Amino acid sequence: MIVLHFVNHYGTFQGAIGLLYIMELLERSVMSVLQLGDISIQRIVEHEVPVYHPAEFFDEATADAVEPYREWLEPKALCPRTGRMIMPVQSYLVQTRYHCILIDTCVGCQKSYAEPPEWHQRSNGAWLSNLEAAGVHPEDVDYVFCTHLHSDHCGWNTRLVDGRWVPTFPKAKYVFARDEFQATESENSLIFIENVLPILEAKQAVLVDSDYALDDEIWLEPTVGHSAGHVAIHLQSGRHHAAMCGDLIHSPLQLAEPGWSCYSDYDLAASVRTRKTFLNAHCGNDTLVLTAHFPSPSVGHIVPRGDGFDFLYV
Repeated sequence: MIVLHFVNHYGTFQGAIGLLYIMELLERSVMSVLQLGDISIQRIVEHEVPVYHPAEFFDEATADAVEPYREWLEPKALCPRTGRMIMPVQSYLVQTRYHCILIDTCVGCQKSYAEPPEWHQRSNGAWLSNLEAAGVHPEDVDYVFCTHLHSDHCGWNTRLVDGRWVPTFPKAKYVFARDEFQATESENSLIFIENVLPILEAKQAVLVDSDYALDDEIWLEPTVGHSAGHVAIHLQSGRHHAAMCGDLIHSPLQLAEPGWSCYSDYDLAASVRTRKTFLNAHCGNDTLVLTAHFPSPSVGHIVPRGDGFDFLYV
């Protein structure tokens, strides 16, 4: 059974949003398996709901600036009822001929997050249930890759057992880009203490360069900007290629406006350069782009649209 947790930015769905819209999101979030040559890819969704208004996320996103794009953003990427962007929090389960791999691990449970408040001390275990519904148990995972170490990308790295944080995946190696790890370690935030330090203490952390390759099927690309050591994660099987972009792009709005950067980006200018480089490199070719926060089905191809870009969902 697939489990989804529906909470908007300010609380539980109710009133105008209604049951029909929840059912629509459920239908859109069914986690089908994609085949990339010999590699299978499956989204593991924690939740997918309308969250921020565009202006809360991008300084430039005034109502007038967003208006020309509403027609092609609604209803998939922009909720017509609330005006909020629909942004899933999700992982990618990647199964190669040799390894069972998770890319990013969402928000998690019982975490001490200050922002947004809905993520603080969550008790909903939908993500772990959805992973098991995909036929994978925590002990089956060989590697965990994190594009970066923000709260919604590393939360299920650990879980609380008998009052202490332990690795959720007891047999896995957790691969962290060294620059990202060091930047997060220097902050010594609760994200690091709860989601990363227990991995280090369990001797399951592997610190690597930002262009590290596990083998000829999975490797990292440095994509600094959103965070100090952000990486994209590439997959290759034969002639088939995919790239998980992490948070170098958050919303389809940034396809039309790649110069808009998220309020939480570490380096706004670098994030723009990185995003434009990535979009230009993969526009109009066969690269399958796995996004972190585009609405379901979240996966597709970058194509040209006027002076910007668009996304063909698969």
